[in-house]
Amino acid sequence: MEKRTLAQIEAEIAATKAELNDVHGTETEVYARIVGYYRAVKHWNRGKRDEFDQRKMFTLEASKEYDITAADCACEAKAPAKMSAMTTVTDTNSVTYEMYTRKTCPNCPPVKDFMADLDMPGRSIDVDTKEGLAEAAKKGVFASPTVIFYNEAGVETARCHNVEELEAVFSKVAVSA
Repeated sequence: MEKRTLAQIEAEIAATKAELNDVHGTETEVYARIVGYYRAVKHWNRGKRDEFDQRKMFTLEASKEYDITAADCACEAKAPAKMSAMTTVTDTNSVTYEMYTRKTCPNCPPVKDFMADLDMPGRSIDVDTKEGLAEAAKKGVFASPTVIFYNEAGVETARCHNVEELEAVFSKVAVSA
């Protein structure tokens, strides 16, 4: 293979840029999810189309609010426990929890109320803060609310995301009045 000079490479780049200016393609058909299925956006009704036009696309790289390092994203936890693998909790004194919530989360208040009624040591982590988001990323928490339970050895035993899952885990525990 022959070595090219810098002038030759720059000439090839200029020729390629000129070709790109003369490219004529066809219209791209955009599909997006609406009411549970994908459909061409151009076939949506006016209201749904307006909503689509107001959507904002974002990426984590473009977000300047939080600086999460690769170390923050390395999950400490194994795969989250599934409901079928959860055992019921019978002694709330030997179990601790971490509850990940957001201020704007519509599903968080019932979970917070449920956990407040239990006599169990634990802490609440607000993922709207930089520290809370980093901690959630380390634990592999991708939704709020998420409640992670740990046994006395500090091993994760269960994850719950709503009151129904919490009730399944605590089905044999008497909730304090």
